Amino acid sequence: MTETPDRRTRAGHGDDSIYWDKSKNRYIGAVSLGYTPAGKRNRPKVSGRTKAEVRQKLRELRKELADGAKAPANYSVAQAVTDWISQGLKGREVTSVDTYKSLAEHHIIPHLGKAKMRDLEADDLDEWLEAEAEVLATQSLKMVHSILRRSISHAQRRGRAIRNVAELVEVPDGQAGRPSKSLSLKQGEAVLRAREGSWIHAYVVLSLLVGVRPEEARPLTWAHIHLAGSGRDKPHVDVWRSVRRHGDTKTRKSRRSLAMPRQAALVMKAHKRQEQARCLAGGKAWSDEALVFPTESGEVRSALNVRRNFRALLKEAGFQNPQEWTPRELRTSFVSLLSDHGIPIEVIARLVGHMGSGTTERVYRKQLRPVISEGAEAMDDIFGEDDAKDGGTPGGG
Repeated sequence: MTETPDRRTRAGHGDDSIYWDKSKNRYIGAVSLGYTPAGKRNRPKVSGRTKAEVRQKLRELRKELADGAKAPANYSVAQAVTDWISQGLKGREVTSVDTYKSLAEHHIIPHLGKAKMRDLEADDLDEWLEAEAEVLATQSLKMVHSILRRSISHAQRRGRAIRNVAELVEVPDGQAGRPSKSLSLKQGEAVLRAREGSWIHAYVVLSLLVGVRPEEARPLTWAHIHLAGSGRDKPHVDVWRSVRRHGDTKTRKSRRSLAMPRQAALVMKAHKRQEQARCLAGGKAWSDEALVFPTESGEVRSALNVRRNFRALLKEAGFQNPQEWTPRELRTSFVSLLSDHGIPIEVIARLVGHMGSGTTERVYRKQLRPVISEGAEAMDDIFGEDDAKDGGTPGGG
């Protein structure tokens, strides 16, 4: 039997009220909670087709209020995630925020976004995670789960959610992650010859022969490149900053000064002359605070820009599938080539700025040879003019 809408009756102070909203064609129930700090009336509302439905929703709302959270009926997962990204990540690196946003937009919001926070169940998340495990690597799966969990926690702190159901589910194993690769000696030689005279060639030489991280190479200034050796000092690079927050390096041991092999020093000298000439042609005064690998406008290059140019270099070097490689694998190759040359893993760990040799051994070293020697001239030996070389062909894996 359909209820007949009646006139709105005045509720006493603090009482619930139920009235008919003609524009919405629904009954509206409201709870009076006084005023907000901004002076507005605080009246959470619910709606329904019948008074009985609204009364039930009001009882549930009162219970939630008694538990300390109001959980708005229409507050969705998409709103919770969006609020966390916009409000809960202030001060974080732009690249980190972009990563969270991309994962949320592709793996959370399309599947869970329309669900209301108060209706979200653990079973819903189990089904969602199982489906995502078919397409995401385990680490990425953990990240999207973390984004949802942190978004709900953010909503809880603002009274928009009662419980965090994301804490009630286990993250399944996802797909195997993409393994990093290392250049063979033959591939390394091809890479070091490609696009000579360009900034990306200098970038590749410095990354492969010295082992700096991509986030350390992009913000380098000429004040940190020392090309004229004096006394016992060899040409070297001070790896003292990165594109991370506040310019800090990844760890304390990542802050280091690294000698440059002869080939790297020669390439960097030529690159510096080109940059000075470009600066002069543009009518600007030269400064050692200028970036080593700037964009045309003098800004720090983005990771995407470097990756695009790096793959163009690989194509010129004869790689069949350059899109399968990333600039970070120049660092992997640095470690592997040194290890293959017989440099002790402890020495390599110190060169790449690891706290210990465990990470170097587990993640970066792709080739194993017995420890037979150590020396700062290893890269000169590896890529020296007169040494006999062997290995695979470019692009051959």
